[in-house]
Amino acid sequence: MNNRLKLKIALLFFILFAAIIIGVLKGPADLGIRQLLSRAYMPILYLRALRIFAALSCGAGLAVSGIALQAILRNPLAEPYLLGTSSGAGLGAVIALICGIASRWLPLFAFLGAALSIFIVYNLARQNNRIRQESLILSGVIVSVAFSAIIVFLVSISGSEVLRSLSWWLWGSLQVYDARLLLIVSIIVFAGVLVIYLFAQDLNAISIGEEEAMHLGINAEQTKKILIFTTSIITASLVCVCGVIGFVGLIAPHTMRLLCGPNHRVLIPVTCLGAAIFMILCDIIARVIYPPLEVPIGVITAMVGAPIFIILLRRSEKI
Repeated sequence: MNNRLKLKIALLFFILFAAIIIGVLKGPADLGIRQLLSRAYMPILYLRALRIFAALSCGAGLAVSGIALQAILRNPLAEPYLLGTSSGAGLGAVIALICGIASRWLPLFAFLGAALSIFIVYNLARQNNRIRQESLILSGVIVSVAFSAIIVFLVSISGSEVLRSLSWWLWGSLQVYDARLLLIVSIIVFAGVLVIYLFAQDLNAISIGEEEAMHLGINAEQTKKILIFTTSIITASLVCVCGVIGFVGLIAPHTMRLLCGPNHRVLIPVTCLGAAIFMILCDIIARVIYPPLEVPIGVITAMVGAPIFIILLRRSEKI
């Protein structure tokens, strides 16, 4: 690792530290450090600290999942919700809301919906025990559209109350009320990120081409299955606690590639830093842009991510 790259990483750590401090102090009501440390404001400090922790987990999980999928599918536009997890989670949440199930069970239903979509997409894309990139992407699109249509139908016959409750799942939020659930999800996410990092050298080879990877003794098909399963578990877990937050798995990997290059051994940890910064800053904007109301964080990430997505799409068409 050269000195220039070390300097960039040190700068990212500094920005992350500054973003965390701002994230704790800023909100619908700006508070000073002394106020937050007083007993009267401890609940606010606790909730804001949970948001920061959720941002770290969500940013790292979605961004690293995006890196893995972009490498194994050799598609620069691949992102964590490619397998229909967003629509699956939304469908699970809608069913729970319509059935009047207690709110504490909503994350479980969202996770089960996301897991169902992954299961369907994987089996649709599998041919002769192999997974073709084109089939996986197409299956993800088909399942996502089908589940979205079911969601619209169920919401239309259930009234506006379900629609208001569903907006949290479809656009995401870092407001966490269940610290235990966040802890469980964070453990799953960081374990998944570690698994993906252990395959960093394999991702370097596969991103060049599967034939080249095979010549290097890498079982590309087995690696793809492991990483698809890992990214799916990460995404489904995050959806059940934060809802659907788009574009993070697309923006952060490409931005960090420009900063540190394509080597996945460096790219993965650096992207965790960059994605955490991005998530914390977007959450700050979501809280302060229209106080006292909070804008869903997925709206902020989409406003930033949509232009970048268009640029990447245009570039991919020229290749």
